[in-house]
Amino acid sequence: MRLRPWLLAVALAACAADDPDRDVSDAPFDPVYEGVETRLLDGDLVQFNVAMRGARDGSDIAAYAECAAAQYALIRGYGFARHLRTNVDEEGGLWRADAVYTISPALPRGLKTIEAESAVAGCAENGIPTV
Repeated sequence: MRLRPWLLAVALAACAADDPDRDVSDAPFDPVYEGVETRLLDGDLVQFNVAMRGARDGSDIAAYAECAAAQYALIRGYGFARHLRTNVDEEGGLWRADAVYTISPALPRGLKTIEAESAVAGCAENGIPTV
């Protein structure tokens, strides 16, 4: 049995889509940012629900949430944020993330800290909108 070239291409593409370690830096990227919903949970604990189309993978929507968190920290007069968790979902090309961050005036403890001012500058350089 001879495998048709188009069938092989489809099979290989399906395998690549299932590979979490694949490099998406060369993938087409034409994002449409659908907006941010911010909810203050308790004091310095903030939830960000973001949505976008055209993401290459979950890291694109997570970056959108991080940009929202960094800008929110600045709006509230704080200089830092710390990532707690991000849940990502994709359905029908619409990517959604539910992310929770703490915001603080001083560098918080933890590994996933964000210096808000430089993060917002990086977001602008990469064309990612903020709150």
